[in-house]
Amino acid sequence: MARVLLLGAGLVTRPLVRYLLDQPDLEMTIATRTVSKAEKLIEGHPRGRALQLLVDDEQALSRLVAEHDLAISLLPYTYHVRVAQLCIEHRKQMVTTSYISPAMKELDSAARDAGITILNEIGVDPGIDHMSAMRVIHEVAGRGGKVTSFSSYCGGLPAPEANTNPWGYKFSWSPRGVLMAGKNDGRFLRDGKTVDIPGSGLFAHYETVQVPGAGEFEGYTNRDCLGYIDLYGLQGIKDMFRGTLRHPGWCDSMRALGTFGYLDESRRDDLAGKSFGELAGLLVPSAAGATDVAGAVAAHLGLARDAEPIHRMEWLGLFGDDPLPEAPTVLDVLVVRMLEKLSYEKNERDMLVLHHQFKAEFSDHRESITSTMIDFGVPGGDSSMARTVSLPAAIGTRMILEGQITKLGVLAPVYPEIYQPILAELERLDIVCKEARRVE
Repeated sequence: MARVLLLGAGLVTRPLVRYLLDQPDLEMTIATRTVSKAEKLIEGHPRGRALQLLVDDEQALSRLVAEHDLAISLLPYTYHVRVAQLCIEHRKQMVTTSYISPAMKELDSAARDAGITILNEIGVDPGIDHMSAMRVIHEVAGRGGKVTSFSSYCGGLPAPEANTNPWGYKFSWSPRGVLMAGKNDGRFLRDGKTVDIPGSGLFAHYETVQVPGAGEFEGYTNRDCLGYIDLYGLQGIKDMFRGTLRHPGWCDSMRALGTFGYLDESRRDDLAGKSFGELAGLLVPSAAGATDVAGAVAAHLGLARDAEPIHRMEWLGLFGDDPLPEAPTVLDVLVVRMLEKLSYEKNERDMLVLHHQFKAEFSDHRESITSTMIDFGVPGGDSSMARTVSLPAAIGTRMILEGQITKLGVLAPVYPEIYQPILAELERLDIVCKEARRVE
């Protein structure tokens, strides 16, 4: 009986837990700070158990890793390397959905020496994006062609019927994570030239993206994607871009929020007892005591009073008399307010859109190729975000335990022996990437 340790019990874990507990020869322990969350996920399953774990308890964490055959870390990314070190120490396998950090990459040799697999980036973005891209890249190479341009876009969004607020967005994963991602630097390749976008200017640089079957979106750069050139075997490529999708208007509104001061992570001791309107006055002195706080903020931002970003902030209540929540930073104030206003209602569906665009050259012709996944959550059941993040990790876990993945070291799922069976299993679970080709 294989023993799996799941660290974390967050929003995306339920599909993974159900998938793995459906495997007849597997036992699962869910260890998390709030044990009631783990108990809810297990639902009394005879091969599941819930434990309380404070992840900073080094001895307890080490003991749990040693007791199991494989550890799945769905903890905040800052803990993954420590879990990986313990897996190496105890010669246990590991799976995580997060990006391979430089510190994780440095463990590759040690993981190989320990004879273990540490499978990373096996969610949706990163994860399904890698696997669906590599399927096309390898297929083009197999026909004697070469990919000369690659752009990839991914976004978790409300389904059309659930798109009911001015922001065009609702939270299906960590609200703080969403806002923090809006401060990352970006780097990509266009026409053979490297383009750097500082986090402070992230939302000033976006483009319109048409996704067949899903509609029109804004796409803005997602981190530094140049490392994927080597990972994907695309040396010499002219265009390389990875971006995030949002409904139109998101970028201008987020840029305005940043200029307003709402993405500031500095700890403050002057927020207690204040209202949102009073906070606006702290951030924009000309708004302090103003009759029209929204108008004063709009003028400070160089926007018209009726501009869309001002309307969206007003809808959030950022200029009103509501008391601020208890929070250590202005960004955390925004997290609480956005979570209150931008959450899914019962039975609402979310939508996950993943869209790749390729240009490929062959000896006698050129092709434009797309790979698109449009997935919806289940009303009253699992969100699309939960399904597409956790099911690839669950499938990868099963494959490692069954000996189907034998490659050692710190891995991403870019190898045919990994991505082909995972994509096939996802299709069985109705998560499908559809490809289209046009000869030019």
